[in-house]
Amino acid sequence: MSVGATHFAGTRSVLVELDDLDSVLALGALLEANPLPGQLDVLAAASTILIKTDSWASARDIAAALPTLKLGSAPQNTGTLVKVPVHYDGEDLAEVARLTGMSIEGIINAHVSQLWRAAFGGFAPGFAYLRGENKLLEVPRRDSPRTTVPSGAVALAGDYSAVYPRASPGGWQLIGHTDAVLWDLDRENPALIRPQDRVQFTASRSALTLAASTAHAPAESRSTPAARHLEILEPGLQSLIQDLGRPGLGNLGVSASGAADTASARQANRLVGNAPDAALIENLLGTLRIRAHGDQVLALAGATAQLRIIPVDTDEFHLERTVGMDSPFALLDGETLTVTPSGSGLRNYLSVRGGLDVAPVLGSRSTDSMSGIGPAALTRGAILAVHAVTGAHVVGNPQPSTLPKPDEHGIFTLRISAGPRDDWFGTQGLARLTSQLWSASAESSRVGVRLSLSSGSSPLERIRTGELASEGVAVGALQVPPSGLPVLFLADHPVTGGYPVIAGVVAEDLPAAAQMPPGSSIRFVLVDPLTHNPHQPQAADRPGHKGKTA
Repeated sequence: MSVGATHFAGTRSVLVELDDLDSVLALGALLEANPLPGQLDVLAAASTILIKTDSWASARDIAAALPTLKLGSAPQNTGTLVKVPVHYDGEDLAEVARLTGMSIEGIINAHVSQLWRAAFGGFAPGFAYLRGENKLLEVPRRDSPRTTVPSGAVALAGDYSAVYPRASPGGWQLIGHTDAVLWDLDRENPALIRPQDRVQFTASRSALTLAASTAHAPAESRSTPAARHLEILEPGLQSLIQDLGRPGLGNLGVSASGAADTASARQANRLVGNAPDAALIENLLGTLRIRAHGDQVLALAGATAQLRIIPVDTDEFHLERTVGMDSPFALLDGETLTVTPSGSGLRNYLSVRGGLDVAPVLGSRSTDSMSGIGPAALTRGAILAVHAVTGAHVVGNPQPSTLPKPDEHGIFTLRISAGPRDDWFGTQGLARLTSQLWSASAESSRVGVRLSLSSGSSPLERIRTGELASEGVAVGALQVPPSGLPVLFLADHPVTGGYPVIAGVVAEDLPAAAQMPPGSSIRFVLVDPLTHNPHQPQAADRPGHKGKTA
């Protein structure tokens, strides 16, 4: 077996097409045993593998190296045998019987009499695509997906079976439910079923109850406040704990998450002398009030805001004062900081010297708003301990803002590379994507920026029929649903997607994408990932660039 066609997915990921699932499993096993230089994550799907890398140079090198790899056979029986008791009472049992021409008893016997192999993960943390030994139970997805499938539901789609680890939308055919907990952060291995595991379903004769899903971990780091901590007096619209995320867990259905604007987060940490991955507060649209317990050094970067410090009521020698952004400042014991938005940008990042002392979840302190992994959103009265500062950490000098700048017409420019599924839209689709203006809609979130049409613009149109099998997607992907209106995936995007991705925003422009408030006008400009220069400024910042109106 050999590797098939490769496509760039943005400038830091490569999508590999393979002949069949056996080839996918063989390449996945090879990359797991012998990671390529710069490889961060490997996301297997039915006929593709997405390889995420640490840089554009690594992506180019990996794309060049893949055709030289020789695939053997995927190792057999490398995982563990997991037994899952099922109460076969699913709402779609009768429909599955009609589709297969079998009786309900025959459906149950076919499900329990074969071993299922966990081919790959995706969709949600703990969700595993289980491939059977035969195709007796091959059925299509429902014509109309359910808005909510309960946690523990056992389902069929295509020639796969799966168990939903938490309540979520879904279009698979439901044949039963189990009390087995598919995802538990208190376990050493949170996923009950991991890729390569074998699963034996057994029919349970006793009544089962639906398992509850795992909740967010609390934001507070300890039961009694530390000597140095921050108290949240007003969290604003949305304040989350973030760091640089948890890459490398995509095969378990876990997105990397992390700060949406990594440039601003890194700058805020750099200004107070923290490591780049120190935990800090990501705040949406400003409006934040905090009180210091113990003397602190803080900095705010990202979306513009006014910073006002109110002294302790009993302190007659200190007056209320203002401080600037993108510069370190002192917040003394008992003082209150008020952050008020002042116009530009969408998210700002508040760092404190030492970093927030919040318990990590799967190696990261970041909050994943889609999967529910990580600390809960901050609420009034939350107490955030601060790490003690050890070693030499130099506080930084004031720095220029990291916010993106529009051109003279108010248009933001984002660079993109075509693919991996631009062939679903053809050259005319790419031409339409780049020749007209798009607008950031009010339905955007940390999952993605939903794009709407500007005056005179038209939706993208497919030139291929049928549906694309779910495959790995990268941050920055421009996924196009049937509406023809792209969604630009941000930090909390799903691990896999079933709509074609026409292009990907280059990694260096993703911080800018995360700062575009609803109504922002956006123009996309194509670059070649083989010649892309990550240090080249955005088009709107280059001398002599003239923006165009739609």
